[in-house]
Amino acid sequence: MYTTLISVSELQALKGPVVVIDCSADLTNAAAGRAQFEEQHIAGALFADINTDLATHDKSLAVNGGRHPLPTREHFAKWLGTCGIDALTQVVVHDRQAMNYCGRLWWMLKWCGHDAVAVLDGGLQAWVAAGGAVAHGPAASVNATSFPLRDALVTLKLTADVSADLGKPTQTIVDARAPARYKGETEPFDPVAGHIPGALNRPFNSNFTPDGLMKSPAVLKAEFEALLNGRDANSVVHHCGSGISAIPNVLAMEVAGLGRPALYAGSWSDWCNTPGLPCAQG
Repeated sequence: MYTTLISVSELQALKGPVVVIDCSADLTNAAAGRAQFEEQHIAGALFADINTDLATHDKSLAVNGGRHPLPTREHFAKWLGTCGIDALTQVVVHDRQAMNYCGRLWWMLKWCGHDAVAVLDGGLQAWVAAGGAVAHGPAASVNATSFPLRDALVTLKLTADVSADLGKPTQTIVDARAPARYKGETEPFDPVAGHIPGALNRPFNSNFTPDGLMKSPAVLKAEFEALLNGRDANSVVHHCGSGISAIPNVLAMEVAGLGRPALYAGSWSDWCNTPGLPCAQG
């Protein structure tokens, strides 16, 4: 069972029930991800839309606020069933945007109690470079099944949780956005620029080598320990703009052997839109 990363060669050698899901996306163009999938994808892969499958804009189903609210676990489990995923399925997720978007599905499956999910190291580019089979057009149809909800394997933090522990040594907030957004120099998506007071900054793309693979566990461990500077790894709560690009940091800490830290899914887009919460710049 693969639970964090899986290499191209490991995926090619997998036996048994496997579902591969492409999560390619572009937050500035909602239709781009599906168009990219239909242009080229791993043969047999399914597609997950970051805006409609991995988030909800129906307030009656939303677990949290922000630009990409999580749907309820029960609602999401029904979608997983339509993908043919059951308790015995090994799921492999990937994208073509430096593993930025597929982590969302990796985390959501853990949230629903399914540990057998891994991110394809290097994404579609690594698969193509290795000569893996590709296909074009819409995804093939699959036989729906029933996905069994189990206890969550990850920790979800809501805005009330993060604000209640703000400034306490038991909580270390790590912001995955680019430095200019963290500092408040620019903000392309949300009405307020800046960051949660006291948050540390580790852009999600810091976790990868120039060839698009995740850095080694030893390198990741050293970098996170330097960032935390003595703070307890178990106190870490990751966030970003809307709960998507923070997850490569969650994954990287687990790969580094530093546990599975919490995710503040509402992230900056929920925080800065909540009246009365402090915002910092610089």
